[in-house]
Amino acid sequence: MTVQTKPGDRLEREVRIGAPRLAGVLALPAAARAVVAFAHGSGSSARSPRNRRVAAALGACGLGTLLFDLLTEREAAFRENVFDIPLLARRLQTATRWLEDEAETRGLRIGYFGASTGAAAALVAAADEPAVGAVVSRGGRPDLASPFLSSVRAPTLLIVGSCDPVVLDLNRAALAELRCPKELAVVAGATHLFEEPGALDEVIALAARWFVTHLLAEEKAP
Repeated sequence: MTVQTKPGDRLEREVRIGAPRLAGVLALPAAARAVVAFAHGSGSSARSPRNRRVAAALGACGLGTLLFDLLTEREAAFRENVFDIPLLARRLQTATRWLEDEAETRGLRIGYFGASTGAAAALVAAADEPAVGAVVSRGGRPDLASPFLSSVRAPTLLIVGSCDPVVLDLNRAALAELRCPKELAVVAGATHLFEEPGALDEVIALAARWFVTHLLAEEKAP
């Protein structure tokens, strides 16, 4: 059953998306003009404390957020599904269609925030989604989306910790393949999960700046 609450001027409700029915939470601040769909990585979920913290911060900037599970609980039990990037990308595209059709989000600009393997799914989905206005990758694996990188048109920010050397090298290589407006931000002293003091705060500041610049500050192209 859908539950809806309005703490202050913020609307938040539980949702079910697509078939199979994927559980999620849509949160919209008053007069939101854009919404960011989250694609979590392997071993994570829509209830990830890190993604929920990022989502709350984006909400404070006037951005709506959609946190949802890319797989059902049964599907997630099979490791091959967790790393099936085309499947995850299709689920994210299904969520994009859902956002475009829902009365509350219809007409809003759309962004993607992906983490780890979810970032690869976000890039694959963005390569085929003209509606997507910005992508942010946190500790992402863009190498898993390599065949699609040159087709991504949405401005893309890659955020990596300086103490995550393998992933940092993969993101540097991906940056060279991207043909869209792009940036690589390296968080000093951070490892893959950005658990160090202040690391996630820097991720939040970088992501918020990127989304505000590319989803709120720019007018949607006709």
